[in-house]
Amino acid sequence: MNILLKTTRRSALALAALSLLCAGANAQQPSSTKPIRLVVPFGPGGVADLTARTVAQKMSESMGQSIIVDNKPGAGGVVASDAVAKAAPDGLTVLLMSNGNAVSAGLFKRLPFDTVRDFAPVSTLGYFDMAVVTAADARFKTMQELLAHAKAHPGTVNIGTINVGSTQHLAAELLKRSTGIDAQVIPFNGSPALITALRGGQIDAGVEILAPILGQVSGKSLRAIAVMGAKRSFALPDTPTIAESGAPDFRVSSWNAFAVPAKTPPAVIARLNKEANAALAAPEVKERLRQLGVEAQGSTPQQQADLLRDEIQRWSEVIRLAGIPKQ
Repeated sequence: MNILLKTTRRSALALAALSLLCAGANAQQPSSTKPIRLVVPFGPGGVADLTARTVAQKMSESMGQSIIVDNKPGAGGVVASDAVAKAAPDGLTVLLMSNGNAVSAGLFKRLPFDTVRDFAPVSTLGYFDMAVVTAADARFKTMQELLAHAKAHPGTVNIGTINVGSTQHLAAELLKRSTGIDAQVIPFNGSPALITALRGGQIDAGVEILAPILGQVSGKSLRAIAVMGAKRSFALPDTPTIAESGAPDFRVSSWNAFAVPAKTPPAVIARLNKEANAALAAPEVKERLRQLGVEAQGSTPQQQADLLRDEIQRWSEVIRLAGIPKQ
């Protein structure tokens, strides 16, 4: 009888230990019965939103788990980022992070979260080009012509962008300093106003994300005289980079990435990273992103963390040198 009792107790203890192990393993993975909320700091229909939805849909198919997009635009991404920073670190809330997060870290006096410490990176999703564009009948046909004129006639060249503190605005400020030109950077309230000013001859050139204006470039109403990335854009292979046009070390691209709340278990992050990179490798996802002007490119969590830190340092310095007041 004693032997039977001891055996029974050992079995009960083994079952209890196994139950604890299983519970611990389950705690390390997002629940397959609950949807993942993907918080996007932009309105529906833009490049970032469509990028997030494209990747999320493919991930959802592979994971067998629904991913619901929650658009929270406004305030430089602060509202969306704060919602994710304060969410439970269980892998069920994901942030679409962008270079806008890096800009906000240097642009705002105070944020309700720490852009580095309060998030755990998952993977980059892709990069999309910005371009220097002119009207089709503008006096400057190449980037070299614009730079030469700006250097010969300081203060006479006007470069338009969208809102103060936007990546486009800061890229124009960085362009001035990288090329040593004295030009006026003029912000407009959105892309339509910028394009109207370009086509009306009110400004000499504009800096804008390529995707929203690619149709007008292809239709010959605007001319792209340079792209800002490290290499030529797949969408405009005949358009040189800024580096080819007079500033060898210049490179600026917009990017998107996934991040989760800090303290999310490493196993959860690893799973999301694996699924995101697998989705980005799918031919149909790559093609869809190319149609949006995005070059699909995943990463390790550490590579994304390094990118974010580098971008925060870069844009904070641009903001300081440009004398842009903190908001």
